Amino acid sequence: MGRKYQSIVETIGNTPVVRINRLAPEGVNLFVKIEAFNPLSSVKDRLALGVIEAAEKSGELKPGQTVIEATSGNTGIGLAMVCAAKGYPLVITMAEPFSVERRKLMRFLGAKVIVTPAAERAVGMINKTIELARAHGWYMTRQFENEANPDIHSRTTAREILDDFSGERLDYWITGYGTGGTLKGVARVLAEERPETKIVVCEPEDAQLLASGTPQSRNSDGTPAAPHPTFKPHPMQGWTPDFIPKLTDDAVAMKVIDRILAISGPDAIRCSKDLATKEGIFVGITSGATFAGALKVAAEAEKGANILCMLPDTGERYLSTPLFADVSADMNEEELEISRSTPNGQLKPGS
Repeated sequence: MGRKYQSIVETIGNTPVVRINRLAPEGVNLFVKIEAFNPLSSVKDRLALGVIEAAEKSGELKPGQTVIEATSGNTGIGLAMVCAAKGYPLVITMAEPFSVERRKLMRFLGAKVIVTPAAERAVGMINKTIELARAHGWYMTRQFENEANPDIHSRTTAREILDDFSGERLDYWITGYGTGGTLKGVARVLAEERPETKIVVCEPEDAQLLASGTPQSRNSDGTPAAPHPTFKPHPMQGWTPDFIPKLTDDAVAMKVIDRILAISGPDAIRCSKDLATKEGIFVGITSGATFAGALKVAAEAEKGANILCMLPDTGERYLSTPLFADVSADMNEEELEISRSTPNGQLKPGS
């Protein structure tokens, strides 16, 4: 049954939990929470609404004031939607390697996108944000440290999960992390209300920031001073920026994480493709990575276990990335062969 909304921002959240039928091992119940059902197709829509409305309530964000944020794309897209709906100008800083479709989406939604050098990575785009905000008096949403980020996940994402598994087991909850907002916000609620649920965090095999045990070098204001020494480039855009975010550090300090899994880029891409072709679920590389972690957990889980895996965004954010490298706009050999079929559906002799 449809509903009538007063603004697009009212449609954020209440994303579905869907059972995995063909890819799940026998004997366990594997579910995914598909955040691509948010209006701008990612979990970061929640963050965007949370930080803007918290700033409005506190008075930090004034009517018509420009908002600025550093992002790999999804937070910027979510902020562009929220700012467009509420009437705030938006400036985004974004490191050069992130997919071009993300930049185009933000600009289409009215945001200005400042691209920073690839060599400076995430630290560079954050430093540019601070520089511009101080120069112009713009409001920084500070997604990597703003408590409004995990707060909205505690109020929405976590409550949705508890409602969906009310009266039944929830043995494992599996997530990746970018800012750490989903991780901190959901994990603290589960730790309090469903302490039997094991919390599993996935990170890229080539950028194992949490598993490294190596502390992050920071400036006096808490911002990262330099890329984390264990960071290497990886295809999971938005996952594990080249520093450990404060919100992720908080989750570690809370001791709510039961296990950290390293996921390879090829496994992430394979799982994203498998979700599409075998379950009809169209998601990006970070979702594939989280699902790869879920399959590892499922392979070892006790019979009858209920496993929930977060899928943070849509596959459409990755058209220019390795996820679509072998997908051509032109017909391949098999499709050409099908096109040469006779009218009765039979292939030509010798084909």
